[in-house]
Amino acid sequence: MKKTPDVKFSLRESVPGQLMKILSLPKEGMLYYHFIRLGIHEGQVVVCFEKLPGGTIVLKKNRQYMAIGHRLAEQVMVTALGMVRV
Repeated sequence: MKKTPDVKFSLRESVPGQLMKILSLPKEGMLYYHFIRLGIHEGQVVVCFEKLPGGTIVLKKNRQYMAIGHRLAEQVMVTALGMVRV
């Protein structure tokens, strides 16, 4: 399925090089606040830098890289903005 700007999907479904906008984050417990501390919030634009074995997603935001586990990545909803070279 081609991911266009109006299609909402989980972060786990992203592919390396994909530019995405964060639509929603998990609100339960401290998870939301951990994302905020990392500078990730709704409306933020990030790049899927790499997908590691086991499902971990490596995101790039500006010059910062962060790894998100596959279970947590399933709870983060994003929309595609395009592709970039990584």
